[in-house]
Amino acid sequence: MTAFHLNDKTILVTGASSGIGMQTAISISKMGGKLILTGRNKENLKTTLSQLNGEGHKLIVADLLKEDERNKLIEELPMVDGIVHSAGTVNPFPIKFIDQEKLNETMNINYEIPVLLMAGVMRKKKINPKASIVFLSSVSGQHPHKGGSLYASSKAALEAFSKALALEVYLQGIRSNCVSPAMVKTAMYDVAEKGMSKEIMDEHISQYPLGVGYPEDVANAIIFLLSDASRWITGINITLDGGFILQ
Repeated sequence: MTAFHLNDKTILVTGASSGIGMQTAISISKMGGKLILTGRNKENLKTTLSQLNGEGHKLIVADLLKEDERNKLIEELPMVDGIVHSAGTVNPFPIKFIDQEKLNETMNINYEIPVLLMAGVMRKKKINPKASIVFLSSVSGQHPHKGGSLYASSKAALEAFSKALALEVYLQGIRSNCVSPAMVKTAMYDVAEKGMSKEIMDEHISQYPLGVGYPEDVANAIIFLLSDASRWITGINITLDGGFILQ
């Protein structure tokens, strides 16, 4: 066993029913971690659960937008050594089409859920000393794109929250960090591919010196931040972009 392993660590993963959240849970289990999976879709969570290595994992179905379900999750949560906040939405809109409903939808899912969940978990003292918190941000938080004002703003806010959290919990040895992927081959990638011409997509992909990423690439960075190998790292944001922002 090395400092990169997660043996004897219990990790909560939100958004564990698909995409990066699902792969992160699977990868954590391969490194010896015990998983608490949460998401809205029970069947998809069961699919994730069926792919985990080891035993003792648990799933808790919850719509984290609903206060009662969020509180229920927190009450049922055992003491954890790590939390991965991977639930999120993109919702691209040109600024002139933004209204209160679109603003609320993006900010509620991408920002308010992790903030309120962390507040509740801390009030109930469900986080062990020397735990690690990881937020899934995006390169858009620092490098916004056309039509992505709401998404980029929500991720920038999340990154600021992570830094403030790091300052509040360091006396317990608890760490808080972000990972910021660029284009990753998930279901969202497939939707984007169908929504634009092949020429436009090919032009975008050509801007990645190392090619587009895969969920495993993001999961590996998250595992590093959850592990004792990163015990001297807090309040940072790791960019995962295959060299995209170098262009």
